[in-house]
Amino acid sequence: MSLIQQIKSDWVSHDKDWTRPGFRALTYHRFGNWRMGIKPKLLRIPFSILYRFLYRRARNKYGIEIPYTAKIGHSVVFEHQHGIVIHGDAIIGDNCIIRQGVTIGNRYLETPNDVPTLGDNVNIGCGAVLLGGIKVGNNVNIGANAVVLSSIPDNHMAYGIPAKIKDMRR
Repeated sequence: MSLIQQIKSDWVSHDKDWTRPGFRALTYHRFGNWRMGIKPKLLRIPFSILYRFLYRRARNKYGIEIPYTAKIGHSVVFEHQHGIVIHGDAIIGDNCIIRQGVTIGNRYLETPNDVPTLGDNVNIGCGAVLLGGIKVGNNVNIGANAVVLSSIPDNHMAYGIPAKIKDMRR
């Protein structure tokens, strides 16, 4: 998918509102990925400078920190702004919803790249924290302020501190 196609898809996912901070932060993220394809490296420099400015704008103004190295799927929605931190090695599947105050990152300093992988259709409540090399399955709901430290299978819900996991089909 081209950069323009990705941005159009994100625009639709964010209710066709280009003023939403989540849309803007995701657009900056997509731009950061796109610029890495520019060869030779010398031609990439002005785009990298622009990306660094946009990344810091999203982080400082909107409170949404998404490094270009994070893998973000299609139709991901950042529902509200502020306090969203995504680790650079995180993988987020398609059709996920991430709300304010969510942290997706590593658990221990000794394992800095041991970070969560989210499946498709994951709904994360505000203030939730997902830490460590966990796998979150498809069609998972994570409650507000949950602290998720272990993997969650498909079609389950996580809530509480530390998160308790419950099958949503029952």
